[in-house]
Amino acid sequence: MEQTTTLIRATGRRKTAVAVAILKENSQDIIVNKIPVDEYFAGNLTQKQEAISPLLVTNLKNKVGFEIEATGGGVTGQAGAIKLAIARALVEYKPELKSILKKYGMLKRDPRMVERKKAGKPKARKSFQWTKR
Repeated sequence: MEQTTTLIRATGRRKTAVAVAILKENSQDIIVNKIPVDEYFAGNLTQKQEAISPLLVTNLKNKVGFEIEATGGGVTGQAGAIKLAIARALVEYKPELKSILKKYGMLKRDPRMVERKKAGKPKARKSFQWTKR
């Protein structure tokens, strides 16, 4: 007879990155795109710390595991999306953690997006060089 594990699914977004996190109660591994989190954020210690910060704040790093699918954006955007997905999954798992995570601002989606390019300009705000004659 197999043990039943709690599976909680949560989504996080930042810029164009999307992360879907599945909380696994009987595991301690954090897997991102089928790669351990340490290898996924190999040289980017700051991004790794940001991604797993909800687990560090709630002292659940060695108690629950996650399987995360991250797509789009870059490393920083994916780290922010993973952070939000993990925080939302933890709130669904244990609602009493909401106040702690909210205090550290981990349940808030970062609304900043890249501004679109405007017509008659080379970029969103940059202008061509002005010539007098």
